[in-house]
Amino acid sequence: MNYMHHRRLAVLAHRVLVSHVVLVKHSSPATTSKLWYAQSNFPSPRNNGFSFIRAFSFAVPNRRTPDPDDPSTLMKEDGVALCSQMWIDNFRAPDATATNLTTFLRRFELWVLAYQKVCADDMGAYMPRSAIQRSALEDLLALRNAVLDSRFKWGARLEFFIKSPKDKTEYESLSKRKIKAILTTTQPAAFQDKIVHEVLFMILEPIYEARFSEKSFAFRPGRNAHSVLRTIRRNFAGYLWYIKGDLSTILDGMKVGLVISALMRDVRDKKVIDLVKAALVTPVITSQVEEKKKTKKRKHQKKKVLAEDEPKPDPYWLETFFGFAPEEAEKLPSWGHCGILSPLLANVCLDELDRWMEGKIKEFYRPSKSDVIWNGPDGEVEQGNTSWPEFVPTSGPDKTRKMDYIRYGGHILIGVRGPRADAAILRKQLIEFCDQKYRLNLDNESLPIEHITKGIMFLDHVLCRRVVYPTLRFTATGGKIISEKGVGTLLSVTASLKQSIKQFRKLNFLKGDRDPDPQPCFRMFHATQAHTNAQMNKLLSTMVEWYRYADNRKKIVNFCSYIIRGSLAKLYAAKYKLRSRAKVYKIGARNLSRPLKEKKGQSPEYHNLLRMGLVESIDGLQYTRMSLVPETDYNPFPSNWRPDHEKFLLEFIKLDDSKTLEEQRSGLQEQGLVSPQDYISMLVWNYKRRAIIVDQLSVGNSGVSDAQREKEMLLGSTLENDDHGSRDKEDKEEGFHAAQI
Repeated sequence: MNYMHHRRLAVLAHRVLVSHVVLVKHSSPATTSKLWYAQSNFPSPRNNGFSFIRAFSFAVPNRRTPDPDDPSTLMKEDGVALCSQMWIDNFRAPDATATNLTTFLRRFELWVLAYQKVCADDMGAYMPRSAIQRSALEDLLALRNAVLDSRFKWGARLEFFIKSPKDKTEYESLSKRKIKAILTTTQPAAFQDKIVHEVLFMILEPIYEARFSEKSFAFRPGRNAHSVLRTIRRNFAGYLWYIKGDLSTILDGMKVGLVISALMRDVRDKKVIDLVKAALVTPVITSQVEEKKKTKKRKHQKKKVLAEDEPKPDPYWLETFFGFAPEEAEKLPSWGHCGILSPLLANVCLDELDRWMEGKIKEFYRPSKSDVIWNGPDGEVEQGNTSWPEFVPTSGPDKTRKMDYIRYGGHILIGVRGPRADAAILRKQLIEFCDQKYRLNLDNESLPIEHITKGIMFLDHVLCRRVVYPTLRFTATGGKIISEKGVGTLLSVTASLKQSIKQFRKLNFLKGDRDPDPQPCFRMFHATQAHTNAQMNKLLSTMVEWYRYADNRKKIVNFCSYIIRGSLAKLYAAKYKLRSRAKVYKIGARNLSRPLKEKKGQSPEYHNLLRMGLVESIDGLQYTRMSLVPETDYNPFPSNWRPDHEKFLLEFIKLDDSKTLEEQRSGLQEQGLVSPQDYISMLVWNYKRRAIIVDQLSVGNSGVSDAQREKEMLLGSTLENDDHGSRDKEDKEEGFHAAQI
């Protein structure tokens, strides 16, 4: 038996020694010397196995230190929480210069978040962090290190640090012809370029959003064309002269030096500046290879089958609505390899114009004491009638001179309340500023001065003046009520019917100008009636929302519904061979909700088939009558409006400040009030300390007032030196209050 035990110990020792030598080969020199020393002092296993085990128990173990470049160890914080903290820090100190942004470039959490966003855009589905493969994280880490080490190059075509999950192309095995086509033709932005765009955007956006002027609305979160229209209705009432300017040539591109100088006003990080400069300087290949025209056409063309991870194209209704984009929103800046950074950089450059115009607004303001509104020294709007803030008395030589400004992308609108000569002087100064700052040559024709009576077109809405004669009633001395007729103006914001007809004609929905005639939309020829009606209902619902703040919302939406309904009627007449629209309306009703396709043979009624689930339900077209169109939204717009996310940020920063809490506490103490938190805590503490048992009989007999009872109950914790009779009285009163609760 002893021999068998020694034999097993010898085999075990031999295996441990073999594995131990392998560990020594991959260990550090210091650890290797210790292990060889322990191995040289091992006794023979055959002579004494227990001494071998004792000696091996004192050997130094080989512990691996954590790798600092391991992707799993670099993700210490949530990327969304990190971005939120960046927004809070920048809104807390909006005037501070951003100097050390490379630390955010090193944060691997931002790179993982950027990878998730780009994958969602590229594949059409969100990828959670747990679904990201280890190899993708290692490639993402290699991309981050390349950016930090200045080895990253924009616009790579064949060599990538990381590729899209759906990109299965093996670039090493491509033919010369395909490689030449990739290098010489226009290609979409590389997957790794989009990731770097997202990281830079997450770092730069909170810095500049805290600094941008409130007069700019395009390419910014929480601000859109509706915000512009509501701001115009609220702040531009009473202006006679308007200057409308088109600076959209700036969106086509600017000199690199001007962009970098504008960027360095608030950002002084060399790594970030170099990345943006390289994206602007690197040339973009835009040439195309001529394709040979096919002489033979296939008789039966197969439908395109999308891959599993391929995103679906935009539906027809959304593509059609994009065709209704106004002129001010058509152009999207695209500078070099900047990608989604281009709109942000355009706003950075145009922010200097916004600041210059804000200074001119303060210089131009000349208050008049005889004016009802705008007579304060600081220029704040002081409306005479808060329930009707859009009403403005007529202007004149003795009225207040004032101006306002708004910018949407590369288009500006300036309103002037005063003589035309003041508007002409402002236009001249604006031309000089654009020439000096942006090297932009403007003239009087590009910045026309128009009177409000002619109608000002902006965002496909016409701004015009509507004169009203309200009756002003006020109480004179002695209590006598006096009624007088007043004269004022309202700014009317109406949707342009002419522009709507132009957009429909561009989309081939109608022909003719004076008497527009709907044309069939053959794009939906192969779709079912239910699918076609559903697509057009989505288009109509979107257009109803687009014209939400137009004074003629009912009229313009009813016209759009008439064009779409007539187009579908002609489509169905051609598809089902019904010859005319009247025949279609007779069978399918006014809203085209009844089925137009006839069934062969005898079949049950459509309602019976629909109840049994054998046919698809058909939704009729919406807004076929003007009474079905909702009313215009006239909800008042705040004068100092901010988007919701900015209000939440400012409120959080205010509440997070210790001074705010101290001010609130001191204010409560001065007024002799108690905060709800202190009230509940004192209440609970009194109940816990005294262990009150409510006596229903004593509760019914108590007749002390509520205010006195609450005061005595809250101060009960300090009345420890009172006599026994006062304590019994307090207990009864607190019991009564507890019963009430």
